[in-house]
Amino acid sequence: MAKVDIASLNLSELTQAITALGLPKYRAQQIYQWIHKKGAVNFDEMTNLSKELRAQLYDNFVIFSCGIEKKLVSCYDNTVKYLFRLYDGEFVESVVMAYKYGYSICVSSQVGCNMGCAFCASTIGGCVRSLSASEILGQVYAAQRDLGIRISHVVMMGMGEPLDNYEQTLRFLHMISDENGLNISARNLSVSTCGIVPRIYDLANEKLGVTLSVSLHAAEDAQRSRLMPVNKRWQIRALLQAVRYYIETTGRRVSFEYTLVRGQNDSAQDAKRLAALLGGMLCHVNLIPVNEVSETGMKTVDQTHVRNFQAVLQRNGVNATIRRTLGADINASCGQLRKTIR
Repeated sequence: MAKVDIASLNLSELTQAITALGLPKYRAQQIYQWIHKKGAVNFDEMTNLSKELRAQLYDNFVIFSCGIEKKLVSCYDNTVKYLFRLYDGEFVESVVMAYKYGYSICVSSQVGCNMGCAFCASTIGGCVRSLSASEILGQVYAAQRDLGIRISHVVMMGMGEPLDNYEQTLRFLHMISDENGLNISARNLSVSTCGIVPRIYDLANEKLGVTLSVSLHAAEDAQRSRLMPVNKRWQIRALLQAVRYYIETTGRRVSFEYTLVRGQNDSAQDAKRLAALLGGMLCHVNLIPVNEVSETGMKTVDQTHVRNFQAVLQRNGVNATIRRTLGADINASCGQLRKTIR
């Protein structure tokens, strides 16, 4: 019989599994906290459990932890990028960033990505598989353990499309915010999507209180379809209807990510079209000069150009900030994460 992925079980499910083995319910709470509060990567670390009980756990369960295959630290801003090795030999990258308010981690939800965005390294070679909730959680726990820190914010903006792995993403969000685990506030959790419209409605109806970040990158369908193939299925009008539903249902402001690519979507006219598109919406725009990836051939824009684009948005009533580039010297910036060792 296959062993159960214990770190993907919520406390209720773990309690059922533990009591089914004839063990008392309180053991489930102990085990859950060892995994999700203390970051235990094996049962031998659970020192308040008897040797016999630990042997029983080994017989029935497995902890899929993330092994550190490679670690890079930026010499500019101390951003840390990890290449994590998964149980089956696949790899994902994650990034830990230090801010005044604490530590934030950008986690991956898939090995690779199927979305095919033209400027992104994560999608090169497509998607190998989606991650389990335990593998997404494991990135957080492994980083905390290695750095000796507590992470306070999580952004699902690494490799993969979180809403293309919806069930495990949802399970991850519930577990990372569980008071019996790390208990990270839902307001400190962000989920990024390139626009899987049906799942935006689903996520809105969950009313979790997480921040939705929508990768937009263009204000016209033809332009967006060239950069983001997902737009051929769900065009801008349908996407914005879903976003408005999310805002109305949750009361949360939505962030739009807009990557500026030289000669593609970076003109003053593009800025005016974007302002007209988003005017009156409870939203915020993050402007991101594209982080260059050798395979795509797409070129970035200078800071003066970005500030001019920002100014057009602000003059037209749209709140916009310029994303601070972190980890540029270790290819840890937005759009640069990969599933392969380089």
